[in-house]
Amino acid sequence: MEYCDKISNMCVVNKGLNHGPSPIPQEGKWTKCFDVKDINGLSHGIGGCAPQQGACKLTLNVKNGIIEEALIETIGCSGMTHSAAMAAEILPGKTLLEALNTDLVCDAINVAMREIFKQFVYGRTQTAFSRGGLLIGSGLEDLGEGLRSQIGTIYSTSKKGVRFLEISEGYITSVALDKNNEVIGYEFLNISNFVKQIKSGIDANKAYLKNIGKYGRYNDGVKFIDPRKE
Repeated sequence: MEYCDKISNMCVVNKGLNHGPSPIPQEGKWTKCFDVKDINGLSHGIGGCAPQQGACKLTLNVKNGIIEEALIETIGCSGMTHSAAMAAEILPGKTLLEALNTDLVCDAINVAMREIFKQFVYGRTQTAFSRGGLLIGSGLEDLGEGLRSQIGTIYSTSKKGVRFLEISEGYITSVALDKNNEVIGYEFLNISNFVKQIKSGIDANKAYLKNIGKYGRYNDGVKFIDPRKE
């Protein structure tokens, strides 16, 4: 370590009390983190890309500073989905600090990594007060039984009004309108169960009908429209 002459000629003033870092809540305990391997928890981070063209939700499960589980959900440009595939291979096995300085290609994923890093090191994780944290695999709970991201896609114009396209229940196949042409319900297809049943050998048409659901006062509709065509 090199010092300038001004510092070298100064006398030493001893440091007083040194309590180290402030304790942070981690998995049901208050801990002082001196090293990246002292970090534990499960949390989420959200990031957007520079032109605000898309977004990423990143979920990490960290044990002893090592990323043991990663869930990456993106919406936006097609390149972002491919970057997510790369990031899912890159992140597990790295320390939280290594991951922060890893080229994850997509701005949105990098920003999500930065935001989740701050939550971990400041003790703001989802599992801060959960004793023992969560098992590896807990990230999948965000996806539910269908193992599919919960997506909401609604489009509207001032001239033609709203079009429900996809909601967490599934792909919207039909929207019900009342006598005033106002939305009162919709019909949807549960994509995950639909595909699962086809793979199990059920005829596609039968599987389709078995996985159609309705929400709201759909059956009271005066008019039914395909939101993608009408």
